[in-house]
Amino acid sequence: MKPGTKEQAAIYRLDRTEVYDHWRNEKLSNAPTRATDLLVEINDMNALSEAEHTELLKRCLNNNMVIYACGKLSNDEAAARTSAHTLNAHLGLHRLESHRSMGADGLVAIEVIDENAESRAGFIPYSDKPLSWHTDGYYNPTAARIKAMTLHCARPAPEGGDNALFDPELAYIRLRDENLDYISALSHRRTLTIPAFCGENGETRAQSVGPVFTWDRYTGNLHMRFTDRKRHIEWADNELTREAIGFLRQVLETDAHVLTYRLEAGQGLICNNVLHNRSAFKDSQQTGETRLILRGRYLDRIEGTC
Repeated sequence: MKPGTKEQAAIYRLDRTEVYDHWRNEKLSNAPTRATDLLVEINDMNALSEAEHTELLKRCLNNNMVIYACGKLSNDEAAARTSAHTLNAHLGLHRLESHRSMGADGLVAIEVIDENAESRAGFIPYSDKPLSWHTDGYYNPTAARIKAMTLHCARPAPEGGDNALFDPELAYIRLRDENLDYISALSHRRTLTIPAFCGENGETRAQSVGPVFTWDRYTGNLHMRFTDRKRHIEWADNELTREAIGFLRQVLETDAHVLTYRLEAGQGLICNNVLHNRSAFKDSQQTGETRLILRGRYLDRIEGTC
């Protein structure tokens, strides 16, 4: 089923079961059970071959994500930033989110920050602690919705730092197959509330209220907004929503299509903001080996998938 067609746009209508069933069967038949099935080897991030470009987009179209492994490595952070930025642009990612911690190129360095060092300190992503399941930008307003997210590994941790990944379209399928009313509950405009935030340095973020699932009725693009954090979050106070979230958590723990991968130097993830988490990791105090991931968050989807 081609993206952008009337049939694709009707997938998520609860009264169009024949269209949904066709898409569901096609989706599940292409869903990998090994993270290595997403892997594409490329020679140079700054100069993709036509064949490499095709393979990257093929996986993104089928699974909303791809893992790449680049043969040309650089120990220089500036060079890694340039290469990651160039590769992302090759896949149609141009409109970066404006983020307080981004560099001049728009990418954010995800690394352990001393608690007294700067504004990133105190936020879990900039620590060695595990990150629970989430999609990026779940606290953003609709106008700043994160449609694509990228991670490039400049330096892996000596130990840990694995990511688990799950396609939101598969999450939708599992929930809808279990109970059609779960989709209605998670599509309500007040399902998930992230309270307003006021930081110690004066930074603020307005309250964010919205659904877990939204979709574009013209293109058929599904967007998922989710976090499994337990603090500073408010779910709709009704039994159906609680059941749906409980079932989703069970899926994320047990589903065969949850993929786990540890990015090595020169490898990265490009995705349409899939569900993901991160295990705890350890930097080496003896050798000075520290984990550095360069993250990009985009207002665009990956080209050819919208």
